[in-house]
Amino acid sequence: MIDLTPLDVRKKRGDFRKVVRGYDAAAVDDFLETVAGRMEELVREQNALAARVDSMTDAIAAYRERERAMNEALVSAQQLREDVREQAAREADLVLREARAEADRIVGEARRQATAAAEALRRLQGQRVRFLRLFRTLVERQLAEIEAEEDRTAAIGRGDADESTTLSEGQGG
Repeated sequence: MIDLTPLDVRKKRGDFRKVVRGYDAAAVDDFLETVAGRMEELVREQNALAARVDSMTDAIAAYRERERAMNEALVSAQQLREDVREQAAREADLVLREARAEADRIVGEARRQATAAAEALRRLQGQRVRFLRLFRTLVERQLAEIEAEEDRTAAIGRGDADESTTLSEGQGG
C-alpha cells in the first residue's frame, strides 16, 4: 500500500500535464480535494479507532489483572476456608479428647469415692454390730444384776420375817 497523506493529494494539484482531450483540470482538482477531505476523515477516524483500541486494550488488561487478582483471592479464600475447617476439626478433636479425659477422671474419682463410701459403710456396719453386741452384753449383765438384787431383796424379805419370828420367840422364851 502507498503511504499517501491528504497533504500529498493536495500538493498534486496542478502537477498533472495538460493534454488535449485530457481530463478537465477543474474536475480533477475537485476530485483530488474530495479525496483529500475523505482521507482526512479516514485518518481522523483511524486515529480515533486506534485510540479506542488502545483504551480498550488497556481496559482489557485491567480487567484481566482484576480477574487474576479475583482468582487469586478466590483461591486464597478457598485455602483459608480449608485451613479454618482443618483448624476447627483439630480444635474439636482436642476438645473431645480433653472432655473424654475429664469424664474418665470424673468417673474414676466417683468410683474411688463410691469404693471409699462402701468401705466406710462396711466399717460402720461392723462397728454397729460390735456396739450392739457390747450393749447386749451390758444390758444382759445389768439384767443379771437386777435379778440378783431382786433375789437378794426377796431373800432378805423372807429372812427378815423368819428372823423377826425367831427374835420374838427368843425374847419371849
